[in-house]
Amino acid sequence: MAKEKKDNEIKEEVAEETVEAVEEAVEETVEETVEEMVEETVEETVSKTEYASLYDKYLRLVAEFDNFKKRTQKEKEEIYSIAKTDVVMNLLPIIDNFERAEKFSDDKNVEEGIALIKKQFIDVLKKIGIEEIEAENQPFDPNLHNAVLHEEREDVAENTVVEVLQKGYKLGDKVIRYAMVKVAN
Repeated sequence: MAKEKKDNEIKEEVAEETVEAVEEAVEETVEETVEEMVEETVEETVSKTEYASLYDKYLRLVAEFDNFKKRTQKEKEEIYSIAKTDVVMNLLPIIDNFERAEKFSDDKNVEEGIALIKKQFIDVLKKIGIEEIEAENQPFDPNLHNAVLHEEREDVAENTVVEVLQKGYKLGDKVIRYAMVKVAN
């Protein structure tokens, strides 16, 4: 019996040691697994955060580039319009001179030649979008007309253009040269 008791004690000791070893192994495995899971979760969170940050930067860059393209296109159109206006401003005195020459020409052939050249010139201006500002017998509009003379008249309404001294021209809604006019008071 003493041997049996000793055997039981040894078995119990071995069982306790085995249980302790298994508990320690399980505890170490659980700790390692938890640490690995935490590391993976942290890495995933960092990756997702980096991805979100990079994606946000990408979206901002795309929007900025789109705005740049629109701004550049608008600037090109404005430069083209300004260049066209500058060229036309230098050509308008030529039309004025043709009109003066027409009025003072005594020779019928010269007058017809001048009229044809003037018509061709005006047609070219129309093709590029330049149009004459209608002024005579129109209500005075300071956005289109430059009143240089006033005249007392009873036969027309007040603030009506009665004579165009120099024609005005516009490109779309932009006035290139205001029409110089005489206005009735």
